Amino acid sequence: MTHQTGPGTEAPVGGAAVTPSNTVAPVPTPPPDPGAALSLRGLWKRFGQKIAVRALDLDVPVGSFYGLVGPNGAGKTTTLSMATGLLRPDAGTVHVRGTDLWAHPVEAKATLGILPDGVRLFDRLTGLQLVTYAGLLRGMDRDTVADRARSLLAAMDLAADANTYVVDYSAGMTKKIALASAMIHAPRALVLDEPFEAVDPVSAANIRDILADYVTGGGTVIVSSHVMDLVQRMCDHVAIVGAGQVLAAGTVDQVRGDQTLEDRFVDLVGGRTRAEGLEWLRTS
Repeated sequence: MTHQTGPGTEAPVGGAAVTPSNTVAPVPTPPPDPGAALSLRGLWKRFGQKIAVRALDLDVPVGSFYGLVGPNGAGKTTTLSMATGLLRPDAGTVHVRGTDLWAHPVEAKATLGILPDGVRLFDRLTGLQLVTYAGLLRGMDRDTVADRARSLLAAMDLAADANTYVVDYSAGMTKKIALASAMIHAPRALVLDEPFEAVDPVSAANIRDILADYVTGGGTVIVSSHVMDLVQRMCDHVAIVGAGQVLAAGTVDQVRGDQTLEDRFVDLVGGRTRAEGLEWLRTS
């Protein structure tokens, strides 16, 4: 279930709600859902004069395959960055299975696996070294890391390239090794920002299968994308984001109704224009 707060209510990190002086009355923000994999309340983020995220509320159910969709500049990456502790919100709260992310960051982040947008890796390490390093950073013992790294490389079809430097990996291989690094500590939830961008169809299919198995095993996946068909086939829940706010959220069937997800998305986000003045392109 998703709740919307009005644009006049800001809840500072770690504090009570405040109301900007140019508003009449605040709209109360509902409490976070302690049973949700992620529960976002009243998130705000401004960059200069641009408000990237405004009063955003969202609950991601445990065990769901959750798609976050929106046009470029909608606030998806900013939202996920705040939801995972990579970016501090100007206001609002994030709870990971009931744990306040900003009050208890070590505890909350230990349960998350993150694949940020435009991820930068230590690409002068081999694939095996990178995944091993990620496990050791999580405080895991070397034997467990070695076993899991081998299993993950095999699952990602990267065993033959385990000793190849990441800088020499293709885009699809890079996404897969980054995903392996995010999964090495067996997180309870994976937060993936555009995991299929610049990935070939075979690699994308392999990644989808791995994520589907992970959800079947009790994990939660939150994935951002602007490819509606992919989200419609892959996810069981979806939130449509536009102008930094949640426009609709729920199961895929609830959100799309009797339309395709793409048509519902366009209806909510708007922006479709008719191409006029291009008659000169006609060849007959």
